[in-house]
Amino acid sequence: MRELIRFGLYLKQRWFIWVLVPLVTLVLCYFLASRLPDVYRSKGSIATGLVDKTGQILSLNENVEQDSELNRKFENLIQLIKLKKVLDQVSYRLVIHDLTARPGQAFREVPDDADQGFREKAVVLLRRKLSGSEAFYPSGKEEQRVAALIEDMGYDAGSILEKLRVERISNSDYIEVEFEAEHPGLSAYLVNTLISEFLKVYAERIKGSSEKSLDFLEKFMLQKLAALNQKMEELKDFKIRNRVLNLNEQARSLYGHIIDFETRREITKKDIIAYGAALKNIDARFNPADRQYLEGSMALINQHIAETREELKAVNDLYIRSNFNPAYKARVDSVQKVLSARIMESSDKYIYNPLNVKENLVNHKLELEISLELARNSIKTIEDEIRRLNGKFDGMVPSEASIQQYETSIDIAGKEYIEALQRYNSARLESFNPIALKQVEKASDGIKLPSKKRILVLLSGLVSLIVCLFVLFVLYYLDNAIRIPQQLADQTGAPVLGHLNRVRDFTDPGQLDGAKPEGPIARFRSLVRSVRFEIDSEGYGPKIIAVTSLTEGSGKTLVVNGLAWAYRRINRRVLVIDGNFGNPDLTKERRNMVYLEDFLAGKELHPDSANPAVLGTRGGDVSLLELVDEKQLQSKLATLRAQFDVVIVETGSLRSLHKAKEWLTYADRVIGVFPAGRPLGERDEENVRYLRNRGAVFAGWVLTQADASVWGGSTNEEK
Repeated sequence: MRELIRFGLYLKQRWFIWVLVPLVTLVLCYFLASRLPDVYRSKGSIATGLVDKTGQILSLNENVEQDSELNRKFENLIQLIKLKKVLDQVSYRLVIHDLTARPGQAFREVPDDADQGFREKAVVLLRRKLSGSEAFYPSGKEEQRVAALIEDMGYDAGSILEKLRVERISNSDYIEVEFEAEHPGLSAYLVNTLISEFLKVYAERIKGSSEKSLDFLEKFMLQKLAALNQKMEELKDFKIRNRVLNLNEQARSLYGHIIDFETRREITKKDIIAYGAALKNIDARFNPADRQYLEGSMALINQHIAETREELKAVNDLYIRSNFNPAYKARVDSVQKVLSARIMESSDKYIYNPLNVKENLVNHKLELEISLELARNSIKTIEDEIRRLNGKFDGMVPSEASIQQYETSIDIAGKEYIEALQRYNSARLESFNPIALKQVEKASDGIKLPSKKRILVLLSGLVSLIVCLFVLFVLYYLDNAIRIPQQLADQTGAPVLGHLNRVRDFTDPGQLDGAKPEGPIARFRSLVRSVRFEIDSEGYGPKIIAVTSLTEGSGKTLVVNGLAWAYRRINRRVLVIDGNFGNPDLTKERRNMVYLEDFLAGKELHPDSANPAVLGTRGGDVSLLELVDEKQLQSKLATLRAQFDVVIVETGSLRSLHKAKEWLTYADRVIGVFPAGRPLGERDEENVRYLRNRGAVFAGWVLTQADASVWGGSTNEEK
């Protein structure tokens, strides 16, 4: 808070800077703004068809696009409108319009250095570039001159972009194009021309992209079709080489035959077991005599039956190998009937013993023997056929794997071809679909905008005021000079006895007696009394007071004269000694005085001569102890203490090293003088520490040349 108050006082002292500078800026800006032309604004709108698809004949993409995707597309369109190629087309048309317009119809004046011949050449060049939709990159001398003409007229791409605004209207389907110009017709003409050139460039890009896409997709589709045909041809050649019609049906039929034969084999095995058991039972019913008679009687008949059995066996093998063909079934039945007749014939001849009526068992045995023989013959034939079918089935497995590989390749190639065909058809449909972008609102003559001149004038004044305050703040922040007592106390770590204001032509303490009640001298008189009081409050009245400083020119002489007057005012006998051998300003201000060198040499000093009395010095490169030894010096100082109430010594600055410190050694009180407006340098740090180390002898600082208004003081306070 204290620093803020100080900064406010700092600004108060320099009010003329931050008041006059903004006023001058306001006046200058007012005259400059009065020359600015009026501004007109025109706007047009473009429907994109990205959000509202009602204008499209075919809508191939039915997916709902995300907002981020829509924003990206809108941003691409906006950047395309601001493309240099598009803006150059607008520049061509504007320059051609102004160069070929009748007097008074041009939007802007053509520079005077453009003669008629150059104008005609420029029009021809710009029309050629306009017909080719070329961007303007000047190469030759003539083109560079035309580029300079475009820039001078303010029709170049950079100048247009400064006043151009292109943005999407909220979340709608429309893009708004807006331009500001000094001519109402110029703003409208530029907006409409820019939109038309943009639509033209956009249509060319879409057309070129569509043609490239169709060419690529057509080639891609034909490649996939050729690959599909090649795979199908390879499958066909494989089937021809391996005599395969329909491998799946053949394998299914062959597998069914194998299952059928295996079933018949199991049935036949079961029949063999049954027939064998039945024959054993029948043989068990015959005794040996009957069996001998039967075998002797049936020898011839069995021969015929055996022949018929062989024939039945052969026919049965053909029937099985033909996969049970019905044609062979009739022959089997015919031979079966012949065999049954032969068996019946053997029964009619009583081949069995007539005494025993067992002819039915004999017939049944014969039938079982025939059936057993057929079953045994059939099992071998069935197993041979099963082995043949399994071998044929095993031979079909490699062909099946190859065909599956071919069919998989054909399926993949077919899907790729269908996908390529769909993409090609979609691209063709999109190429027939008209461009969705179109201008839905044409720009009319620009509307005059409210004048911004007042705003510019006020803004200039405000900006200049802010700049002034900022500069003053920087100067205040970087200013390390000590201007107030509090700063001096903070930076030196020592007390401040008071401050003295600046006074002019003050060389004799007697000048303070006849001063006016108001003014700098009166303020100085009050302040020096305060300093004297602070010095006396430190003890019981010091006898020898040494006044020193960190550098020369700090105002020690002023302090010495002021203190001499102040002590004289309280009826003290005062002696002033000029101990500044290097810069004896105190001696130069007076005449007819006793010199310190003479006093130390033994000359008498009469205290009744004047108050304050003065001991001057002839100066030179000497010090106190070089004039007299320490014992004699102590004796002389004791004499002065006895003759005077207060002895005030002005020493040299502490930069004079021992010359000032010799005086300080014999002083009862030491006062440091520091001029306001001077920073505390690095060389002063050691001398400040020396004064602090003096302890109670160092009474404190006196700030000279101070201005109380810097820290909020007033004249009344000083008085």
